[in-house]
Amino acid sequence: MLWVGVHLPLLSLESFAASLPQRTDQPMALVDTHLIASADAAAQALGVSVGMKRATALGLAPHLLLGQADAWRDAQALQGVAHAALAFTPMVCLDEPDGVLLEVQSSLRYFGGLAALLGRLRDALAPFGHRLQIVSAPTPHGAALLARLHDELHCPDRHTLQRALEEAPIGVMATGAPHEQTLLGMGLRCLGELRQLPRAGVARRFGKALLDEMDRAFGDRPDPREPLVLPPTFRSGLELFARADTTEQLLHGAQMLLLRLVAWLSAQHAFVTRFRLLMKHEARWRDGHTAPITPLEVALAEPSRDVAHMLTLLRERLAQMALPAPTLELAIESDDIVRRPPPNAELFPTPQSERAGLVQLIERLQARLGREQVQCLVPVADHRPERATQVVPADPQLMKRADAVGPAAVCDAAQPGRETLTRPLWLLPEPQALKERQSHPLLDGQLVQLLVGPERIETGWWDGGLAERDYFIGQTTEGGLVWVYRTRPQHLPTSRAPGWFLHGRFA
Repeated sequence: MLWVGVHLPLLSLESFAASLPQRTDQPMALVDTHLIASADAAAQALGVSVGMKRATALGLAPHLLLGQADAWRDAQALQGVAHAALAFTPMVCLDEPDGVLLEVQSSLRYFGGLAALLGRLRDALAPFGHRLQIVSAPTPHGAALLARLHDELHCPDRHTLQRALEEAPIGVMATGAPHEQTLLGMGLRCLGELRQLPRAGVARRFGKALLDEMDRAFGDRPDPREPLVLPPTFRSGLELFARADTTEQLLHGAQMLLLRLVAWLSAQHAFVTRFRLLMKHEARWRDGHTAPITPLEVALAEPSRDVAHMLTLLRERLAQMALPAPTLELAIESDDIVRRPPPNAELFPTPQSERAGLVQLIERLQARLGREQVQCLVPVADHRPERATQVVPADPQLMKRADAVGPAAVCDAAQPGRETLTRPLWLLPEPQALKERQSHPLLDGQLVQLLVGPERIETGWWDGGLAERDYFIGQTTEGGLVWVYRTRPQHLPTSRAPGWFLHGRFA
């Protein structure tokens, strides 16, 4: 077996930074029971250290940005990392409070070796913005302990693992940290020296749990692990450090939630079709009632896990909303997903990829302008060309299923079996009467050469819009293609007088 340990040494600070309405360069630290629980490099450079009192830290760094340590916030962030890791192996375990373990032996061949797998793992976790320390080892607990001390350390066998662990400080173990000072007073600084002591005496004085943890790390004791199981529905929340009044402040927090949603989707090879952003507002009395939560439903025409596209849709929708009060908490939930294989990489654009781009463009325009303002033509069951289409609000779902429409092609009358007449997309608002010469139409004084036709249309007698026409595709002297028709001899009072008319042009 080969385990990969991923340690996030700044998880608490990074999860707190994600809760800020906007990015900041201020030094940051987290407080727990009025003591500094963690501090970033900028704060440490000013003299702030873990265990220091809150007042002392503010005296050293008056501009220090202080936040409250929150185990639930850290767990939410760690879960997103674990979900992203599930894209590489089904055997992923949480090493709480700030680590993830992956068993990757069976995945090495698929990803092209350990180096390639770890490179892709770092790329997958990079959008979360976490500092990572990654090691590999034959035992899960050995990988977890070494990841707290090193980065890019790889132990391919138990002998290499043993040498690395023997040099590790005793305090790296959870059961060893409480006894570290006592053991240091006995002259014991690392695990290798602790292993040389009589086991019975160590167990009697420091407890059997210390030996059990050390044995699990070295591989001398079984260490079964339970794999992480994905929840059937997604929900992730984020409490903002300060109230958000603008769209950009909301999007800063929503982006992190969308990254967690995409990680959850990637772990099960799924794509989302609908998700909901929930905004919990500051308590405020308005018109005799409160509006604590505002939901924003986002439906996608094409199932997706593209963070940039979903963030763009949120930006357009939020720009049109008037929120009742500033937002304090955000959450995203979704259970409407589809499973499908990932799209193939393409060297050149294909009709399918171009159609996907069109669908996303329509979604963005509708999010910005409103659904009724983005329109398209749909066919109507009527043979009369001027009544054969209708303008309706664009439906990306229908656009997605429709076949790509290429340039209009003219049928070659010389080829047998090619008798279907292609109609132009551009019709004149009203047919234009044409002069004729020897029963042939004239356009701008020039003879129109008839190429294909006739296509006879006789319809509309029941609603007073009788049409009796013979349509032809013609070619002008400049080479342009036009759509003309000749009215048939008058049979009913509503029919037009016989003659030639221009009805459309081909692009």
